[in-house]
Amino acid sequence: MGNLPKIPKRKLKAYPRLKEILFIICGIISACFGLKSFLIPSEFIDGGVTGISLLVRSLTGWDLSVLIVVFNIPFILLGFKQIGKAFAIKTCIAILLLSLGLIFIPFQPITHEKVLIAFFGGFFLGGGIGLAMRGGCVIDGTEVLALYISRNSQLTVGNIILILNIIIFTIAAYFINIDTAMYAILTYLAASQVVDYIVNGIEAYTGVTIISTKHDEIKEYILTEMKRGVTVYKGTGGYQEDKDIDILYTVLTKLEMSKLYSEIQVIDADAFVVQQQIADLKGGVVKRHSLH
Repeated sequence: MGNLPKIPKRKLKAYPRLKEILFIICGIISACFGLKSFLIPSEFIDGGVTGISLLVRSLTGWDLSVLIVVFNIPFILLGFKQIGKAFAIKTCIAILLLSLGLIFIPFQPITHEKVLIAFFGGFFLGGGIGLAMRGGCVIDGTEVLALYISRNSQLTVGNIILILNIIIFTIAAYFINIDTAMYAILTYLAASQVVDYIVNGIEAYTGVTIISTKHDEIKEYILTEMKRGVTVYKGTGGYQEDKDIDILYTVLTKLEMSKLYSEIQVIDADAFVVQQQIADLKGGVVKRHSLH
């Protein structure tokens, strides 16, 4: 066989950008579908900036496409300050496209069943938000605000988003009705799970740190049986005995974690094992092999 043709560097650089654009476009379409075919016809709301926009629309009758742009402006400016110019520009374009999509894309209501509306409205809206985030921007500025507040307080991003949404749902319960607020919680839960699923990756990777006196046997098992890479750290024991130890670190999918843990129990039942959730990864040997 002859040598494979080399791909020009310009094409290699353009591919990630095209991928980001595709993510953003698909995200906008998904969010528009969730809003126009489920949430808007039934006057349902969600959490975040989109939820605020839907809530204000329900109370005032103002155009949602305008409200989404107006309420996201402060978060675009905040994103420019906290994250960068490219992020702010992409976010601005994505939100404008979302607004135009709500005006011109002719999606029609799908169902009148309230539980289905809440669930699938959240599903497609969350899918849109998650895809946009994979494209390097947001179409809901809540995460930007939460990130900013978390840097200046002891609260985590998740805690801040939860607090903001509790405020939104409480206002909805007071000014509209308790049923709408309860359906909004269902919509938010569906949306947040889909966002987490898309942003953190389908396979849900786990970083595993292993400290064991039988580290060579465990390392050999990971390399030969599980076909995964291992990094070995040199450390010093700090409990009872001050001696040098090898610390193993590997990355697995959650489906493989139980297999590794069972083997560790056989090799060394006293091994110290720490698991950490990993949002995403690139390279290495984790994605090169199928599950065994």
